[in-house]
Amino acid sequence: MKHQQIKGLVQIADNGSIRAAARNMGISQSALTRTMRELEIDLGAELFQRSYRGVSFTLAGEALLRRSRLVLETLESARDEIKQIAGGRGGRVRVGLTPVTMVTFFPSIYRQFTQVLPDASLSLKEGLLTGIIPDLLEGRLDFGVAIASSTQLPSELSFTPMVAIRSCVAGREAHPMAHSHDWPTLLQQRWVLNLSQGSSSNLFLTWLTQQNLPRPAQIVECSSPFLMLEMMRRTDLIGYGPARLFDDPLCGNAVQTFDISPQPGDVTVGIIRLRGTPLTPTAQVLETLFRRELAHL
Repeated sequence: MKHQQIKGLVQIADNGSIRAAARNMGISQSALTRTMRELEIDLGAELFQRSYRGVSFTLAGEALLRRSRLVLETLESARDEIKQIAGGRGGRVRVGLTPVTMVTFFPSIYRQFTQVLPDASLSLKEGLLTGIIPDLLEGRLDFGVAIASSTQLPSELSFTPMVAIRSCVAGREAHPMAHSHDWPTLLQQRWVLNLSQGSSSNLFLTWLTQQNLPRPAQIVECSSPFLMLEMMRRTDLIGYGPARLFDDPLCGNAVQTFDISPQPGDVTVGIIRLRGTPLTPTAQVLETLFRRELAHL
């Protein structure tokens, strides 16, 4: 399997057609078609379904595409690492962070990182676990820091638990239900929840079921944590999420946590990495800073 074949496969996926991929690679369409056909013959499997609409990937093609993205990203990381070893300036690191990590832990880590490596290139992706996992598997992130557990992750990924954090119910300051101690009454109110897989809100709904309590009667679904916070700040919608997010003086301004009990137990923030893939020196520095910071919380 040749580098040009792997690159061509990824370019076809990213550009939507062989013609556009060939143009982007600076080669003829016929040359790229021939390269892909040679790859199919070498593997003994069809990678594309061809029709008048263009090409789509078969199951074999989708499987190879995932691995091909990882190969290209790994080669790019290796090139970056060699430049650093050879005395080149800078370095690159790409990390995925959940909102609570971004808001509460990361600013201090960022300041330390820029002091150690002022010329490094840093790329941040905010998202929940479901968004971080695919990017880790395909090599688009060096590592992630998220709320997770080993049981939630595919076998290709490792999880190092670092710190337990509390999640809780919250709403605007002076909310009329802030001091309620009755779950059935509270669940009759209007709520705003992020129902994405792996979110704190989904864990909350699971806990309600375990407690034989009903789901909130009316839920506004919101995939953005910060839009959710704004709705909680400016309306009587009730939300659920990490207490550190609500208690932060900037992020949680005009939001208060509720007195209701019991509430779900703590969740764990940890570091997620692709097994068997070493970090570049730059990424290793940032991961070490995360470990130190989270170990002292």
